[in-house]
Amino acid sequence: MKKILFITTGGTIASEPTDEGLAPSLTSGKLAAFLGGLATEYDITTEDLFQLDSSNIQPEEWQCIARTIAREYTKYDGVVLTHGTDTMAYTASVLSFMLRNLPIPVVITGSQLPILHPLTDGVENLRCAFAMASTGAPGVYVAFNRKVILGARAVKVRTTGFDAFESVNCPYAATIDANGLQLNNPVLPQVQGDFALDDRLSDRVFLIKLTPGLNPEIFDMLLKMNYKGIVIEAFGAGGLNFVRRDLITKLQKAVECGISVVVCSQCLYERSDFTIYQAGQKALRSGVVQGFDMTTEAAVTKLMWALGKTDKPEEIKRMFTTNYVGEISIP
Repeated sequence: MKKILFITTGGTIASEPTDEGLAPSLTSGKLAAFLGGLATEYDITTEDLFQLDSSNIQPEEWQCIARTIAREYTKYDGVVLTHGTDTMAYTASVLSFMLRNLPIPVVITGSQLPILHPLTDGVENLRCAFAMASTGAPGVYVAFNRKVILGARAVKVRTTGFDAFESVNCPYAATIDANGLQLNNPVLPQVQGDFALDDRLSDRVFLIKLTPGLNPEIFDMLLKMNYKGIVIEAFGAGGLNFVRRDLITKLQKAVECGISVVVCSQCLYERSDFTIYQAGQKALRSGVVQGFDMTTEAAVTKLMWALGKTDKPEEIKRMFTTNYVGEISIP
C-alpha cells in the first residue's frame, strides 16, 4: 500500500459559503473523506498547512510548502497538495525548481467548484492526483480534469470551466482514460543528482506586459524601487517598440545597472525568437535574456529562484539557457 502525504492549503476545493463569498475552511481530513472507498487503497497521512485563497499564496507560503515536503518526503511514496487554482501554476513552477531531484511525485490539484457542491470536480481531481502520486514518477505535477501536466508547463486558461489548465508547449505528463493512468515517459523529469532543498527566493521580480504606447520611464521607477529582475511579455515572436517611446535604451540601462531582464512572448503557444526581427535583435544587443517557450509563470518563478542563488547577471543568463525541470526548450 502506497504511503501518501496529503497536504492542504485552502482554495476553492476546501471552501464553504460565507457572508463574504466562498472562503476555504475544510481540513485535509474532511477532504480525504470524499475519496470514499478509494482511501482504503492508500496509507494517507494528512497535514493542514494553510486555509488560504490562493491569491494570498506568496513566496513565504511557497517556502513553507517546500520545507514541509523536504522534511517529510523520506517517509512517503508521494505527495498530494491541494491548492486554489488562481495561482496554482505559479506554485507548481516554483516548487519544481525548489524541489529539483526530489525522488517522489508531488502532485498539485484543486477544483473549480467546492468539494461540498453536488457537481464538484474536486473528487475526480483528487482521485487522479492520488493515482499520479502513487506512480513513483519523480517531479512536480498539476493533475486536473483527467490530465497531468509538468509543474513548470501548467497554465490556467479558463476561469470557470473544469478544463481549467493546459500544458503549454509540452505534451501531457500523463492522461487518464479507459486504460487507466497512462504515463508519457519521455516528458517526465529525470533525477540528475541527490535532492537538496533549494528554497532561497527573491521577491524583487516584476512582470510587465507590453502595450502599445507604454511609457519607458516605468523602468526608471523599477530601478529606484530596487527591483533585481524584470520579466517582460513582448509582442509576438519578440517585438519591443523603439520608435518614439524607446524601450530598448531603457532596458540597456537596466541591464547595465545589474538588473536581469527576461523577455518572452505574450502568445501562449510556441516560442519567442528575438533573432527574427530588427526589434528583437536590438533587444538582444541590449543584454536581455530570451525566455524562448517558457510560460510566464515559469519565467517569473525561475527568475525569483535564480536571484535567490546569485545576483550576477551572467550566471542568471546561464541558468536561463539551462533546462532544469522541463521548463524550457533550448533551440
